[in-house]
Amino acid sequence: MIEAMNIPKLRFPEFQDIWASDNLISLSKVKMSNGVFNDPKKVGSGYRLINVKDMYIDRKIDIDTLTFLELDKTEFERNKAAWGDVFFTRSSLVKEGIAFSNIYVDTFEDVTYDGHLVRMRPNQDIVGTFFLSYLLKTSLSRKQLILRGKTTTMTTIGQEDISTVVVSYPTKPEQTKIAAFLTSVDTKIEQLAKKQELLSEYKKGLMEKIFSQAIRFKADDGSNFPDWEEKRLGDIGEFKTSSVDKKIVEGQKLIRLVNYMNVFKHENIDSSAIKNLMTVSANETQLNSSNLKRGDILFTPSSETPDDIGHSVVIFEDLVDTLYSYHLIRFRPKAKLDILYSHYFCNISDVLRQISRVATGSTRFTVSLSEFSKIQVNLPSLPEQTKIANFLSPIDSKIEQIAKQLYETKQFKKALLQQMFV
Repeated sequence: MIEAMNIPKLRFPEFQDIWASDNLISLSKVKMSNGVFNDPKKVGSGYRLINVKDMYIDRKIDIDTLTFLELDKTEFERNKAAWGDVFFTRSSLVKEGIAFSNIYVDTFEDVTYDGHLVRMRPNQDIVGTFFLSYLLKTSLSRKQLILRGKTTTMTTIGQEDISTVVVSYPTKPEQTKIAAFLTSVDTKIEQLAKKQELLSEYKKGLMEKIFSQAIRFKADDGSNFPDWEEKRLGDIGEFKTSSVDKKIVEGQKLIRLVNYMNVFKHENIDSSAIKNLMTVSANETQLNSSNLKRGDILFTPSSETPDDIGHSVVIFEDLVDTLYSYHLIRFRPKAKLDILYSHYFCNISDVLRQISRVATGSTRFTVSLSEFSKIQVNLPSLPEQTKIANFLSPIDSKIEQIAKQLYETKQFKKALLQQMFV
């Protein structure tokens, strides 16, 4: 009965053997990075860095994805990466942020990796490179790693924790077949992601021209709109933190919680999607102070890198019994903003650069409420806001169509990972 459990639900018919099991650490040489971090002061023309953000991309890691860092040779030699190395996040502000993984598939040698990552170099006698990379992406493997994460100010997993994770694997020929099939699905995902990226770049270019006022719109009668006004975000709205944690306390009201990753991934947060949010509890004060209304904008105020702070989503409707996590901040406009326009005006390079410049920290960077309030934006009149929003929205609709195809393909892959592995 125990042996029968070591057979996947979905399998190529030519394979019948029962899968073997072993500690994850026995399948590869595991190494933690020794102090190399994505320090903005070191960005330059030196070695290339495999970063935390490379764990979330819809493609395997190659040199086109990587950041340049200026490092001395000794610092680099301690943390060299090579073709076929598999990486996963070993620390995160939130527990669910650890154990995201990816594989490096370039032959470029001057590559190192971030201190928030674990490097796994597969033992080829036991497990294939690509099979191991897919094995780490299964929900069972991720769940085991997440459960072993130790939380203080951040959640971290160490080598001793990894050594207790038990995984199952088939013979090398079956591993090769599984990896090849999943690679074909990944190719489709990469193609859709590239299409989405190109259209997003086109939109970004248009936004740069619109928000730099190189492109201006006219009123319906052909007249010019008024000049734009320079405002600080604190002048047009109010920022507020939250104290709501991922806990259920007896006697408190159960609510849905918008978390850091919901905003980081730019998810649509509306009444149809809140059923997928985490259920926690909140007291009366939190219910009143951390609620979400139509027009609110949620920001991520911290990240492992300064240039990754400021991800945002707009709340397009009043959300009943739905609050936001203490890992987020809420911006509630007091000036009149076109709600579609509010989806765009903080997602431009000028605003994001301002946010990045005021980030403080060493291994974790944060922007305070007072600094967010000082961020400057150029604000057009309400009618021109509407024109801008109506121009950009159809492009967003096309991007969303591709995103839907991409999501469905990813869900197909997720189902395969659940059924093709033990």
